[in-house]
Amino acid sequence: MPHTLIRAALGAAALALALLPASAGAQVHERPEIGEPVAFALPDTRHFTLDNGLEVTFIPFGLAPTLDISLQVRAGNIDDGAQTWIADLTAAMMEEGAAGRSRAEISRAIAAMGGQIDISVGTHATGIGTNVLSEYGPEALQLIADVAMRPDLDPAGFERVRANLVRDVDVTRARPGAVATEAYRRLLFGGDHPYGNYLPAEDRLRGYTMADVTAFHGNHFGAGRSRLYIAGRFDAAAMETAVREAFGTWAQGTPDNAVTAPARAGPAVRFIDRPGAPQTTVRLGFPAAGIGDPDAPELTVMNALLGGSFTSRLTRNLREDKGYTYSPGSSLTWTLDGGFWTFNADVSAADTAAALRETFAEIERLQSEPPSHAEAEGIRSWLAGIFILQNASTGGLIGQLSRRDLFGLPQDYLDRYVPRILAVPDAAISDAARTYLPLDEMTLVLVGDLDLIREDVLALPQLAGAEVTGPEGE
Repeated sequence: MPHTLIRAALGAAALALALLPASAGAQVHERPEIGEPVAFALPDTRHFTLDNGLEVTFIPFGLAPTLDISLQVRAGNIDDGAQTWIADLTAAMMEEGAAGRSRAEISRAIAAMGGQIDISVGTHATGIGTNVLSEYGPEALQLIADVAMRPDLDPAGFERVRANLVRDVDVTRARPGAVATEAYRRLLFGGDHPYGNYLPAEDRLRGYTMADVTAFHGNHFGAGRSRLYIAGRFDAAAMETAVREAFGTWAQGTPDNAVTAPARAGPAVRFIDRPGAPQTTVRLGFPAAGIGDPDAPELTVMNALLGGSFTSRLTRNLREDKGYTYSPGSSLTWTLDGGFWTFNADVSAADTAAALRETFAEIERLQSEPPSHAEAEGIRSWLAGIFILQNASTGGLIGQLSRRDLFGLPQDYLDRYVPRILAVPDAAISDAARTYLPLDEMTLVLVGDLDLIREDVLALPQLAGAEVTGPEGE
């Protein structure tokens, strides 16, 4: 593994150096060749299932006497229904105490083991985890089991916890990026599915009760919809005994019944006014295939080359060449039955239309002209190296395995990832851009000074025929 990581890192570094211009008058040296990418091999893992349905994966890995424990419960924002962020409020209440011990008592106990307990709510799951010294693995497992299975959910702290969440929403809504993302997700998925509800309305959040929290926990937390991952250096027999003792009595709970929704195609443009804003926040996107789709490798390489890496075309154009923005980027987001591609940036207000023109031009160029073999090979190698680096830690391995399991991907998905990325043909990168980024089906959200940007933006020919909404009141 150390040699693998070194070669991957050197390859990524060589790619970055190859794309930097030589300074005037500087001595020019021959560029080193990018090393051959190496395949990733998942460490030996052991999987077993308790009688109550809890699935457990052991991942022996590393040399340090530490271990990562992560309990992934299929209870995320997709389960909110009409109560946006009820999953977040439930998790916040779970942090307040469990099994009769206060938050402070639990924090002191886990700190004595060298770690802390973290609860995070995602779109599809809630994670409860810690990293501790290996010798404290059984005790740490018991604490996580208490938080998941026996949270106090004490009404005495409810008003304070809910008020903190209301404040978080208020702070988030003050950020143009969050405003843009909220409108963007609503255009993609509508308001009738949790995918389309990024933030709760303040009055709705203030209306949630302790009974709502108790009901969400009771309906969505159970052994049958949970997976436990343990990675690091540990005694497997002792940890299995500890797992069975800590979680064996957990009720199976209700089956996973999340309802998914596909992303909608445009063309749709949404303007949100921010008078006097020096920058315009941009969200541009399209529906995409899912992570398990045969086109996923092509989509992944296309995204990295176009906007999903620091050396991407959009970064070089909009940041390095034009200076319109500091940190443009694109990403793929996977949903249970598909996904969507998003380009995001904060561009100088006066250059909003020009930045969009360049963005559209880069998309059209990739659609019409396959990248050179050197450019395509460089981005494939970069993706392979980054994947190996991402799996160089216990936390990284758990993240990859939990994603594989959440989306029901094949057991050999991680082992096949690098070969599949390296096998993407150059021409298939352009094919993916043509298939998944049709500009006449775009969804575009702009948050900025509309008096300054609106007219020039709407003059762009790629927006002809789009349904245009905003500002409020129109």
